[in-house]
Amino acid sequence: MNQYLSLVSLLVDDYDQALAFYRQQLGFELVEDSPQGDKRWVVVRPRGARESAILLAKASTELQRAQIGQQGAGRVWLFLHTEDFYSDYQRMLQAGVEFLEQPREEPYGTVVVFQDLYGNKWDLLQRRTA
Repeated sequence: MNQYLSLVSLLVDDYDQALAFYRQQLGFELVEDSPQGDKRWVVVRPRGARESAILLAKASTELQRAQIGQQGAGRVWLFLHTEDFYSDYQRMLQAGVEFLEQPREEPYGTVVVFQDLYGNKWDLLQRRTA
């Protein structure tokens, strides 16, 4: 039996604003946007991803709203893998993504930290091949 992580829930304050950021600035594709009563089931994923995606979950309580942008408690907590680092970096930079540093080479690959529209920190990462 194989298992995989299919969705990560990301707290947002507005579905459409979040969708615009993930689609236009990060280049993600919309997988599903279905009404669920007073909520929506909104799923996005990086282009070409098969099994991993993000559920954009609109915060509905004060506690949830307070956690928007803080789900990683100030640490990088999401990792966007790429096979063409500098091309994706340039595209994202031109689309207005806020990078918190310059790209750097590490023993494991090329990496740069960016943040989403809420302040959640991400790594854009191209792993070094053996």
